[in-house]
Amino acid sequence: MATNILMPALSPTMEEGKLARWLVKEGDTVKSGTILAEIETDKATMEFEAVDEGRIGKILVPEGSEGVKVNAPIAILLDEGEKLGAMDIPAAMKDIKAAVKSEIAPPGAGGAQSTKAEAPKAEAPKAAPAPSAPAAHPAGEGNRLFASPLARRIAAQKGVDLAALAGSGPRGRIVAHDVEHAQPGLPRPAAAAPAAASGGGAQGTTGFAALPDAKLFYKVGEYEEIPHDSMRKAIAKRLTAAKALIPHYYLTIDCNLTSLMATREALNSAAPKNKEKQPAYKLSVNDFVVKASAMALIRHPDVNASWTDTAILRHKHADVGIAVAIPSGLITPIVFAAETKGLAQISNEVKELAGKAKDKKLKPNEYEGGGFSVSNLGMFGVKEFTSIINPPQSCIIAVGAGEERAIVVNGKIEVATMMSVTMSCDHRVVDGATGAKFLQTFKQFIEEPASMLL
Repeated sequence: MATNILMPALSPTMEEGKLARWLVKEGDTVKSGTILAEIETDKATMEFEAVDEGRIGKILVPEGSEGVKVNAPIAILLDEGEKLGAMDIPAAMKDIKAAVKSEIAPPGAGGAQSTKAEAPKAEAPKAAPAPSAPAAHPAGEGNRLFASPLARRIAAQKGVDLAALAGSGPRGRIVAHDVEHAQPGLPRPAAAAPAAASGGGAQGTTGFAALPDAKLFYKVGEYEEIPHDSMRKAIAKRLTAAKALIPHYYLTIDCNLTSLMATREALNSAAPKNKEKQPAYKLSVNDFVVKASAMALIRHPDVNASWTDTAILRHKHADVGIAVAIPSGLITPIVFAAETKGLAQISNEVKELAGKAKDKKLKPNEYEGGGFSVSNLGMFGVKEFTSIINPPQSCIIAVGAGEERAIVVNGKIEVATMMSVTMSCDHRVVDGATGAKFLQTFKQFIEEPASMLL
């Protein structure tokens, strides 16, 4: 009998995804383990395998479709020799079409318009624009035009005649919403221009329940509009929640890299080479930072912890996340049990994870979890910065550039390579003194690399 192939949940937090590419077509025979499609989540692009065997009878969701809900039917699988009947098409087909973004069809093509016609619910927010035709406008004193400063400014930019609008604000006042939904290009009275150009437009934003849309402040054609992809939406949602809900505080410490740089150079020089004369490893300062973080976490279990509503979770291993910048945003793959791994293993593992991240090939078990993260912008010359905690973790360190500075040693001024490190802490989990002690231990490991071997 016909079986619906459903949109899979490829990670615990996935609610919807993008069907990036179909790897089968209608009529193809598949068996368990056959790769059916590539699904793009908010973190990575993953392959989706068939569970049952049969023949692809109908593809319900075209490739390129975004916003496809988890467990929504995306295709129909038939038994061998079975034919597709009208009753096999899910009754929710219209809702599926409404969920996909209209931009997958060429601009001006009838496909996008017909999709909208089939799903009027998707257009509900646009069903009640303010009237743009001339209408009697209530006046408070004589023929005075009531409009907010922001509405006047937008009208001047769009070329809208305010006198032709009916206001939806208190006592018939024209507000920004009315102008935004009006037809552009209408003539406006000469008196409207000076009023709009008189400044004070920003005052119109006071009292808004949400932040104003940036589009209100710029003329069309003076910016390029880049739609949000699923990763950028997820980053915005998670970091906004993290900053709003986690009580951050920050601790900064300076580390002397003189010994570390010498150790790094000696270890890199001693690295064995293969037949192509490529070294088995090439250690970076960040590799030492990851190892030092892991060792310090084991020394300070109060920091190696996560917050839940019912308890604090103390982790048995130091699972250290590494912030990796990719074209569509940021992702944090994890070096698990980093305290048990040597510098060479950490170095090679970080390079492999970073490569997978940039190719969007990371699996959920490679970036989910962890209790601590490292964000390093030193390679860009950034001296010092702060980072936002990545929940459910409780701490993240922001690593700046190593640079030569004048320091005082035994009453004498000397030049040393120094690095500033700032730790963001979740005050629900890590108290100030606890965080400070952790940084002291971290500093000891960085300044005396040999101590990490003890």
